[in-house]
Amino acid sequence: MPDRGPAFTVKIAETEDELRAAQRLRYDVFVRELGGGGEMIDHEAGLERDRFDPYFDHMLAIDDGSGQVIGVYRLLRGDRAQAMGQFYSEDEYDLSVLKQSGRKLLELGRSCVHPDYRGGTAMYHLWNGLAGYVAEHGIEVLFGVASFHGTDVQALAQPLSMLHHNHLAPPDLRVRTQPQHYVDMNLMAPEDLDRRKAMLEVPALIKAYLRLGGFVGEGAYIDHAFNTTDICLILDTARMNERQRRIYGGAQAG
Repeated sequence: MPDRGPAFTVKIAETEDELRAAQRLRYDVFVRELGGGGEMIDHEAGLERDRFDPYFDHMLAIDDGSGQVIGVYRLLRGDRAQAMGQFYSEDEYDLSVLKQSGRKLLELGRSCVHPDYRGGTAMYHLWNGLAGYVAEHGIEVLFGVASFHGTDVQALAQPLSMLHHNHLAPPDLRVRTQPQHYVDMNLMAPEDLDRRKAMLEVPALIKAYLRLGGFVGEGAYIDHAFNTTDICLILDTARMNERQRRIYGGAQAG
């Protein structure tokens, strides 16, 4: 039989040890690999954490062979955000249009996969677990911040402009960067874009949302602590077509 690669278990963290394993992977990726920082990061223990962690569910992908957490996703439902007083990304984005919609919201964040497992099926398993979570909780709109590495907006003019011109959210979903942080993504005219070059510069996670019919909010945000340029992605499950639903649902579809 052909080698199918490692087997994975996807679950929500239930213990302090499981949460620490997620924070350890986040440290390896966001701090060691990408040069990020933050006021609650524990460099001695190698943990990337913040004040929002207790309110989120932490979805883990675990390699069944080694028992190692090799992928994580952080999930915040609307009711938990109310208990905390805000969504994580509200420091960057005005989410009024989503919060006033009366729809069930889920914020996604801190998505990362161990370097040894990138390009394999780990992200597929996380997405499959996410589809199950969305179904279980009746989520209608998913959103979250996704990042380009680096803070030089001009160097990202092609992909940011392409996203603005081709994937801007419709008005009922169009969140906008908070006024004091607003960075225009409309940096090039549509006729000056090299769409192929622009798409090559778009990170894989953002491409995955676009394939599912996702949109981007208006404006970018420069996150100097994490050394990234952020955009807000929005996915409305009601707008997905059947092909997109099959991709999104993975093995659970059909």
